Amino acid sequence: MSYLDQRVPPKREDRHADTCLAYGGTICGAQKPGRVCALTAGADRAFTQGSICPLLPAMGIMSSLPDTVVLMHGAVGCGSCAHGNNGNVRAGHAARSGQPVDALWLSTALNEIDVVSGGDEKLARAIEEIEAAHHPKAIFVVSGCLPGIIGDDLDAVAARVQPKIAAKILPVHCEGFKSRFMATAYDVIYHALGRNLLPAPTKKQPREKTTINIMTVGSMGRVDELELERLVKELGLKANFFPVFSDPDSLPRAARAALSVSTCPTHDDYFLIHLKEKYGVPYIIRHMPIGIANTSRWLSDIGQHFGLGPQAAALAQAEEKELEKALDDFRPLFQGKRVFLSAGEYRSLATASLLRELGFEIAGIRSFHYDEFADVEIEKLRREGQDFSWSVANVQPFEEANLLKRIKPDLFLGHWHGNNNAARLGIPTQVIYNTGFGYIGYRGAYDLARRLDRKLKNTAFTDRLGRYAGLPYQKSWYRREPFSLIRSRA
Repeated sequence: MSYLDQRVPPKREDRHADTCLAYGGTICGAQKPGRVCALTAGADRAFTQGSICPLLPAMGIMSSLPDTVVLMHGAVGCGSCAHGNNGNVRAGHAARSGQPVDALWLSTALNEIDVVSGGDEKLARAIEEIEAAHHPKAIFVVSGCLPGIIGDDLDAVAARVQPKIAAKILPVHCEGFKSRFMATAYDVIYHALGRNLLPAPTKKQPREKTTINIMTVGSMGRVDELELERLVKELGLKANFFPVFSDPDSLPRAARAALSVSTCPTHDDYFLIHLKEKYGVPYIIRHMPIGIANTSRWLSDIGQHFGLGPQAAALAQAEEKELEKALDDFRPLFQGKRVFLSAGEYRSLATASLLRELGFEIAGIRSFHYDEFADVEIEKLRREGQDFSWSVANVQPFEEANLLKRIKPDLFLGHWHGNNNAARLGIPTQVIYNTGFGYIGYRGAYDLARRLDRKLKNTAFTDRLGRYAGLPYQKSWYRREPFSLIRSRA
């Protein structure tokens, strides 16, 4: 039975037996005989400083879709992450349509009385008011922790209200307490989209023979889409980007594509499997097109599927030749510089491969979680023969601060909300993604190199920040082994 036949999607840790949130050691130290990686699935920390609620990345996807409203069913504070995401939403719409559009989200603002009496009726009224005021094409009804605890039935309310309104209601089960794995958010969103916006499969499903579904993530900007579109167009193929910033009316096209190709295996597997099971759309889920070799592998897989292997190989060879020449000016500065990366599982590992191609040495990586999709990238990094620190942590800045003090890298790449620790230690930082800059494909590799060149040539800001600012941890913590609070270690 398909997961999408169920009202509520499974947790990421239930779908993938090897998921892990706590590991501290080295990339080679995680290797076990007969397996690429064997971390302890039940490992945990005796102390947890912070983590990422699945609602955060879920809101990033939902709020990007045009002509939709996100209705947060829960305490009003659960929607606060939408404020920080709105700049990205406005910029994303402007890049695609020329017009900045604000994210539209509302809340049922459940209170103490609702906890006792239930919030179903309040939710039904809110859906009807949204229809009357905004006339959207779709309404995401998102369950926070509170309705999950008191037992409000989103699906029952949606089914009861749906005949009264034109907008499609999409129940989203994103209660943060159900899973500690941020990646569960992607499964939750794809579950809602697949159950409610895709057409029913038919015996003779029409097929667009040259169309590829390219699964987009919230960290990809329009400039990245244009790069991938440029590459597949060179092979005579058309790209159908999905789901970030895609119009709800265009989503059914995903079921008619000739192929689905992942840009992030961690992000995409739930929906790609569904498209294969229900609509017969084959998929490729191996490489993230970050870096020179990975982009060439990504192109090669597509070419092989369509019988265009020689064309894909020739295209990759021409692109690599041009890129290598353009990178010559940067390599002397990058040579031997040590870098630490902190990001989601696949992005952190794939970016490490790119940085090695640019001439950097990897000093350490912190991945937000681990599952089997990482094995492909881990094996690529091990083949280089250099061991380095690798930790798996759903944020945990106290561990990262300890690591950075010990490793003393020349450069830190992390998410914009996590770079402050490194900057306050005097380490130059670069946002590991920025939707306004290129990051994906051959052009993305050059754009990142250009930004890192400027960053390393002028470190005055972080030099002064490290001299005059500090972190709140006592010296005794820095004397302890950074992973001493992990209860079970691989």
